[in-house]
Amino acid sequence: MIQFKKVSKSFGTIKALEEVSFEVGKGEFVYITGPSGAGKTTLLKLILREYQPDSGEIVLEGVDITKLSDEQIPEYRQKIGVVFQDFKVLPERTVRENVEVSLAVIGVAQEAWSARVGQVLKLVGLAERADLFPNQLSGGEIQRVSLARALVVNPKIILADEPTGNLDWETADSMMELFEKINKEGKTIIMATHNKVIVDKFKKRVIKLKGGKNVGKEKVHELEKEPKKEENEKGEGKMKVKVEEV
Repeated sequence: MIQFKKVSKSFGTIKALEEVSFEVGKGEFVYITGPSGAGKTTLLKLILREYQPDSGEIVLEGVDITKLSDEQIPEYRQKIGVVFQDFKVLPERTVRENVEVSLAVIGVAQEAWSARVGQVLKLVGLAERADLFPNQLSGGEIQRVSLARALVVNPKIILADEPTGNLDWETADSMMELFEKINKEGKTIIMATHNKVIVDKFKKRVIKLKGGKNVGKEKVHELEKEPKKEENEKGEGKMKVKVEEV
């Protein structure tokens, strides 16, 4: 689904990424790991087309997104939902209104907002908080608002930049379980994190960055310390995340 082909990006004399190559398949859940300054956020912003690489190709569903014109970028970004560490919710708007903003941006007819927003707020457990403001919510609830806002546009890909970084462990654990349910419904998730506890518990494929370089990949089974439970959990407690098409 996504391919990085020898992608490099510098800011002045600082090499944020240097000839990074990897692939992420449709429906995968992949961690991008590495210490602060490794290039994780830069990588996500390249996928979002906030940055252009200095060299290399970034291919999404067969299209080299580095060649998209400025006019094509808004439509391209409708395929992507983003969840940030610092939430980026609007403090003067209610939970419902924060989620509606995403629909307004992509031009969804207003009469369709209520059903779509209601669906994703129920999914993330905020249906009863719809009319509250961010300052009336916990940190975990605010992060769920951010996730709902990403999901309401029915993206193909979720980019998550340290989404548990400002949360306590119990809340972070709950958020990761929600990400897993979303992934099981077919969403591709690329999550930047340096939280080893998260990576060890919620075992996924890992792409490691260090100093802007891809220093190796680990398959899921290489991270596991015990045999993986069989697929008996698949299909149990699934939550429907696909929303009505625009």
